[in-house]
Amino acid sequence: MAKRIITTEKMSEDVRLESSLRPQYLRDYIGQEKLKSTLTVYIEAAKKRGETLDHVLLFGPPGLGKTTLANIIANEMGVDIKTTSGPAIEKPGDIVAIIKGLREGDILFIDEIHRLNRQVEEILYSAMEDFFIDVVIGTGGTNAKSMHIKLPKFTLIGATTRAGMLTAPLRDRFGIVSRMDYYNEQELKTIIMNSARKLSVPIDAEGAAELAGRSRGTPRLANRFLKRVRDFAQVTGDGHIDGEIARYTLDMLDVDRIGLDHIDRAILTTMIEKFAGGPVGTAAVATTIGEDQGTIEDVYEPYLVQIGFILRTQRGRVVSREAYEHLGMPYPEEKQ
Repeated sequence: MAKRIITTEKMSEDVRLESSLRPQYLRDYIGQEKLKSTLTVYIEAAKKRGETLDHVLLFGPPGLGKTTLANIIANEMGVDIKTTSGPAIEKPGDIVAIIKGLREGDILFIDEIHRLNRQVEEILYSAMEDFFIDVVIGTGGTNAKSMHIKLPKFTLIGATTRAGMLTAPLRDRFGIVSRMDYYNEQELKTIIMNSARKLSVPIDAEGAAELAGRSRGTPRLANRFLKRVRDFAQVTGDGHIDGEIARYTLDMLDVDRIGLDHIDRAILTTMIEKFAGGPVGTAAVATTIGEDQGTIEDVYEPYLVQIGFILRTQRGRVVSREAYEHLGMPYPEEKQ
C-alpha cells in the first residue's frame, strides 16, 4: 500500500512544485552527510527491533530541508506521515484529534514546533513519553470527568528554526536531536542539476555554479532561483541556462555574487550608518528598516553570521570588517 502524506494545510501550486523536486529516500538526499549517516543507523536499528523510531527534533535555519527529511524518514520507515505546524494547533483538542487519527508506527510532523502554545505542549509530554493522554471533560465540581486515552505508538518529528525557544521539558523528550547546517556550493550545484533534470530545463555547469554561489547555502533558495532563471531563459533566450543568463537574472533580482539581497544589505548599511557598525540589538535594526525582528533573526541574521559579516557579542550585533569591504564602505579607524 502506498504511503499516505496527510497535511492539515492546503498546498499552493508553488509548494506542490517544490515537493516534486524533493528526494524521497536518504540515498537520493544531497548534503548533511553526518546527519544522514546517523539517521540511517537509527532507522535500521528501529526496523530490526520492530519498534517505532524515537522522536526526532530537527533544527537550523529555514530552507535547509527539515520537511524533506521528515518525509524521507517516513518513506524509509515505510509508514504514513501527518503534517501540521505549531501555529495551526490552537487548542489541546486539536492535537488530541490529530494523534488519535494516527496508526501504530505513524509519524506526526510538526513544523515550527517552537510556536506551540503551552497547553498543547503539556498534552504532548505524556503522549510522547508514555503514549497516553488524560483529557478533562466538563467544568467544575462533580461535572468534570477525566478520561485516560491510550494512543498508538508514534514518532513525533519536530522542526524549528529557533531551538532556543523550546522549553526544556519538550526538548528533553526528543531522543534524536539534530542540527542542519548550510550546504556547500558543490552540494548546491548537484541539487540544482538534479532539479533542472526533473523540470526538463537544460542547464550547463557554469549556470549551475552561478546559481549555487548565490543561493546562500540553502536548497530552497537554489530551487527558487532555478525556476526564476528558467523563466528568463525561456523569454529572453533559447531556454538554455548558462552562466550569462543566470548572472543577468540574479542581478535583476538584486541578489549579489554571494547571495545577499536588498534586505541583507539594508541590515548591514543600517547598522553601519545609523548605529556606527554596532553593537546594536536586532529590535533596533528591525524598527529602523521596517522589518519584523523575528524574520531578521530567523531568516537573515544566521547567514550573515555564518559568512562572518555580523558578529554576536554580549552587548549586541557588530558589523565585521569583511562586511564593510563587501559593501565598498571604509572601515572606521577607531575600530582598527
